[in-house]
Amino acid sequence: MTKQFAAVPMKSIGPILIKNLELNSKTEVRVPMATFETTLWPSTARGAKLSRLCGGIDSMILSDNMARAIAVKAPSSRYGYEVIENLKERQADIALIIQGSSRFAKFDALTTRLIGNTLYLRLAIHPGDASGHNMVTKSADALMQWLLNEYQELRYLSVSSNWCTDKKVSAVNGLLGRGLHVVSELVIPRDICQKHLRTSPEQIHALHIKKNLTGSIISGGLLSANAHFANMLLATYLATGQDAANIVEGSQGITHVDLLADGSLHFSVNLPNIIVGTVGNGKHHEFVTENLTLLGCNNPEAPAGANRRRLAMIIGATVLCGELSLMAALTNPGELIHSHIVFERDQHHTISGNN
Repeated sequence: MTKQFAAVPMKSIGPILIKNLELNSKTEVRVPMATFETTLWPSTARGAKLSRLCGGIDSMILSDNMARAIAVKAPSSRYGYEVIENLKERQADIALIIQGSSRFAKFDALTTRLIGNTLYLRLAIHPGDASGHNMVTKSADALMQWLLNEYQELRYLSVSSNWCTDKKVSAVNGLLGRGLHVVSELVIPRDICQKHLRTSPEQIHALHIKKNLTGSIISGGLLSANAHFANMLLATYLATGQDAANIVEGSQGITHVDLLADGSLHFSVNLPNIIVGTVGNGKHHEFVTENLTLLGCNNPEAPAGANRRRLAMIIGATVLCGELSLMAALTNPGELIHSHIVFERDQHHTISGNN
């Protein structure tokens, strides 16, 4: 066990007013954010203020799983095809294999691809309150052993084949999801937008088209159109004991901006790959436990998976706050750099790692 720690500045912002949270109610939540880009705090806090002024951010979960893709070699494409067809009839058997690998793992789906004589099988499970990295790998390993026993002409290649895809930019995660698929939305009336964001719905909408959409296209963005999801994801991941490398796939998401008939701005973020957990590695640190408790995500009485889902919805709302604030700032010439210079000039204290 290491006794050295990399100290990262951390501050709780908000509160953010969030609707739903699967409780059919509104909840105000202060969100801890650990980051060296400390201007992120006041910027996200501005978005949090908008959440309170506009009736709350509605966060919802479209899907919830964790994926690992194994690879096996068949003697021929025909044999591989026959295995895939047979597996379609054996979903109940696969579910039992997954259930036997962990008391929390629940089978969700098995997606297959045949390339030459190589079979790629992408296993998705529901991991309860864990992020599911180890759990899905253990389940995939159990599935592998079962496959090699049931189809004896198959040969082991790898328990992880890059079709998962873990901590890499890919199309498959955006299409099938990996982790929790979160959508968060907020409707901002015109007068509030003009007074508190110092811009108009039309300006934000126009910038969204030129920056997030067209700019992402010409840069070669892959299933991604946003200003800076990664900033809020990293800050919340570090503060809550997550595997920070998962911001690679987490940052693949889409901001959506619409002008409503009454002149209001509809602003939403779509994040198909939020990989977080409230139990497991990293959650034993005192500051992590305190932060999860602050967020209401450390409830031992909650049903399995509920703490994790709540955390994902809070993170989705936090991403929206930071995204909205930056987009508003970028509509005003000089505002972004002026904010950085003024805020960072006051940051004089230093921190050091503990031994």
